[in-house]
Amino acid sequence: MEHKQNISIRIAGTAPIPMRINRDDEEVMRIAERSVNDLFKTWSAKFRDKSAEDVLAMVAFRFAELYFNQQVAASQVDDTLKQIEEMLDSRLSQAVDKSI
Repeated sequence: MEHKQNISIRIAGTAPIPMRINRDDEEVMRIAERSVNDLFKTWSAKFRDKSAEDVLAMVAFRFAELYFNQQVAASQVDDTLKQIEEMLDSRLSQAVDKSI
């Protein structure tokens, strides 16, 4: 059974970009496409003195910033979970030692 499908996305009025994706990823791809286009439209209206390329660069940078902020947050969560796990392991080990 084929789990891939062909779609096209269009960013900021550029030529369609053909993609072959997993069927389960289509919703995320469409949300991403819509989010980029919505921000592009908003910022094009706000920054009328900027070219489409400049606005698109600003949009790309904003999404990259959000992505890397999310990476940092995920890393901090991982570190916190690791500390909690180590603390729980230590407490469990102490409880086992006391019961022996």
